[in-house]
Amino acid sequence: MGFLAPWFLGGLAALGVPVFVHLLRRHVAVPRPVGSLMFFERGTQSSRKHRRLKHLLLFALRAALLLLVVLAFARPFVRRPASDRSGRLLLLVLDNSFSMRAGTRFADAKRDALALLAAKPASQRAQVIALGGEVQVLTQPETDATQLRTALEGVQQGDGRGSFGELGRVVRTLHEGTPGAADLHLFSDVQRSAAPANFADMVLPQETKLTIHAVGGTAAVPNWTVASVDAPAELADTKDTKRSRVLAVVAGLNTPAAAKDVLLVVNGKVLATKRVDVPANGRATVEFAPLDVGYGFSHCEVRVDAGDSFPQDDASVFAVRRSDPERVLFVRGNGDTRSELYFGAALQAAAQASFTLQAVAAGQTEDIDPTRFAFVVLGDAVSLSPIFERNLRDYMGKGGSVLVALGTGAGHHADLPLWGGQVRDVKEYTHGGAATVGQVDFTHHAFADAQPGRDNGGWAGTTVLYAAVVDPANARVAARLSDGTPLLLDRAVGEGHLLLFTTGFDNLTNDLPLHPVFVAFVDRLSRYLSGTDRLSGSRRVDSYLQLRAAGSATANPASVEVVGPDGQHPLSLAESRTAQGIRLERAGFYQVRFASGKDAVIGANPDRQESDLQPMPADMQELWAGSNAAASSDTNLSANAAVAHPGTRPVTLWWYVMLLALLVAVAEMALASGYMGLQREDA
Repeated sequence: MGFLAPWFLGGLAALGVPVFVHLLRRHVAVPRPVGSLMFFERGTQSSRKHRRLKHLLLFALRAALLLLVVLAFARPFVRRPASDRSGRLLLLVLDNSFSMRAGTRFADAKRDALALLAAKPASQRAQVIALGGEVQVLTQPETDATQLRTALEGVQQGDGRGSFGELGRVVRTLHEGTPGAADLHLFSDVQRSAAPANFADMVLPQETKLTIHAVGGTAAVPNWTVASVDAPAELADTKDTKRSRVLAVVAGLNTPAAAKDVLLVVNGKVLATKRVDVPANGRATVEFAPLDVGYGFSHCEVRVDAGDSFPQDDASVFAVRRSDPERVLFVRGNGDTRSELYFGAALQAAAQASFTLQAVAAGQTEDIDPTRFAFVVLGDAVSLSPIFERNLRDYMGKGGSVLVALGTGAGHHADLPLWGGQVRDVKEYTHGGAATVGQVDFTHHAFADAQPGRDNGGWAGTTVLYAAVVDPANARVAARLSDGTPLLLDRAVGEGHLLLFTTGFDNLTNDLPLHPVFVAFVDRLSRYLSGTDRLSGSRRVDSYLQLRAAGSATANPASVEVVGPDGQHPLSLAESRTAQGIRLERAGFYQVRFASGKDAVIGANPDRQESDLQPMPADMQELWAGSNAAASSDTNLSANAAVAHPGTRPVTLWWYVMLLALLVAVAEMALASGYMGLQREDA
C-alpha cells in the first residue's frame, strides 16, 4: 500500500482537536441555598476527576472521522498488475489505405499485426478492423484465434483514403455498444493527411488505450505524382483545339526541383511525351493537344516517369468517348422562335459537350421517335398530341430525359404536359417589381459548382418577369425565385428524368439568356439530361456512380451490368436490378451497361492526398495516444507511481475511504445528539 499525496499526512496533527474539545468541557457546580455558612469547614476539592476524558466512544468516532479525511486527501492506493490482458478487449486496426502501397508498408503492418495476435492470451477477446476508404469491422469480439487470424490475413490492399477521424467515430460507437476497457493497436504509416481538421474527431473513449505501430519511417518520403487531369469526357472533333486537349498537373511532394518526363497513353500506346521542370515541392502543368482518339471509348492515362518509391500514383486514368454530335429534339410552341434561338446558341457555345439542335413545331411530332435523340426539350409547348406524349413517357421510362420550359403559354392551358396536374397560378412581376433567383441548389447537376462565388454563383443578377406556380409533387426543387416560387424542378420517371422550368428560355419572360451564366447552365443541363456525365471521364475512388434515377421504381426493372477493374462483377444479380449506385472502391476502369442500354467506361483514381507520404508529427501522435486519458491530477500521480514500480498500476482507495468517513460522520452525529440530550436533563 502507498500514498499518492503523502504530504497530506501532516494533517494527522489535527487529531489533537477532539482531545482539546473534550477537555474544554468545564465542570459546572449547581448552587444550593443554605441558611448559614458558619457551620461549613473550608476545604479544597480535587479537579482530576473533571480533567478525565468522558464519552470515549464519541471521542473515538470524532478522531476516526478526522483520520479518514486526512487519509482520503493523501490518496491511498494499492498496487495491482499493470494490465489484466485477458480482461481487456484487443482491437487490431490494420491500415489498408492507398498510401500503404508505398514500399513494403502494408506487408510490414500485416506481419506485425499477426505477431501481436499470436501473442495474445487465449482467454482475451479480440476484434479486427480494416482502415481504408471506409472503416470495416471485420469480426465481433471473440477469443477464437483461428477466425481472427483468417480475418486479418484476408485484409487486402485498397485504393481508398484513410481517415483517423472516421476511425475515432467507429471506435466510439463500438464502445457505446460494448462498454469496457480496450487496447487499440493501430498498424499504419500514420499519414498526416489522414488526420481530420478537427482533432476532437480522433479522440478515443477514455477506457481505450492507443498504441501506434508506425511503418514507413518517421521522415517524409519524396514523391512525384499526377495531381489532376483535365480532359474531355465526350469528343466529336479531334481537331477542335478548344475541346481536344488534355491538361495535366504534375506535383512534387517533399521533393527537390527536378525535370520529369510526362507521357500521354491511349489504349496502351504512348501518343506523346513532354519534359517538364517541377520546382521543389511545387507543381507544373503539361498540355497535350490535340487528343487523337478513335471512335468509341478510349482508355487514357497521363503518366509521369517519377522514379520514386511509390510508382502506384504515377498515373491518372480517364476515359474519352468519341462520337458524332448527338441530336437534341427541341419542340417549340406555336409562335415561339426566341426560345429555340437562345437555347440553340447556348448549346452550340457549350464547352464540354457536342450536340446539334433539331427543332420542330408541337403539331408535327406524331411521327418522331424520341429514342433517336440525346434528350428532348419542350419550349413553351404546353399542348402535345397524345401519341407523342405517350412516346415521351416510354422514352423516360427507359432512361431518357425531358426538359419542359413553360413560358407564357402555361397561363392559357389547364393541364401540364407529362408533369400532370394544372398550373395553380401565374405570377407577372412587371408591376410589382421583377423577381430574382434567390435560392440555388449547387449540388444538383444542372447547377453543379463546388465554389459558386458571389451573387449566388451569378444567378442573383438575373431578372424574372413571368413564372408559373405548379405543384412540386414530390419533385426535387433545384432553384427558387426570391419570393419562394419554384424555378427548376426535377422528378424521376422510370429510369429517366423530367425537369420543369417554370419560366421560359426567351428574353421576354426573363433576361437569363442575356447573362453569361446561361451558357454554363445549358452546358451542365445538357450533360445531365443526356447522361454523358455517366458515360465516360474519371471519378475519385470511394465516390459513387449513379446507376439509375433516384426514387425510380418500375414493375420489371432492367438489370445494370458493372465490371470492375479486376474483371469481376461487384453487383449480384439482385443488386443489379435494384441498386441506385455503386461505390468505386478500386482504381482503374469500370465498364457499365445501364438499364437504358447505354454503355459507359469510367476511370477511377485514388485521392491524391494519399500521395503525400509525410507522417504525422511525433508530438501529435503522442497527443492522440494520450487524448483519451482523464485530464486530472489522478492521471499524473498514477503515472508517477507506476514508473516507480514497473509492472504494476496503482488502484486508488480514495472513494472507499470517503465512503467510510461518511458512515463514521453519520454515527458521530447520532451519538453526539444523544449525549447532548442527557446533558440537558442533568442540568
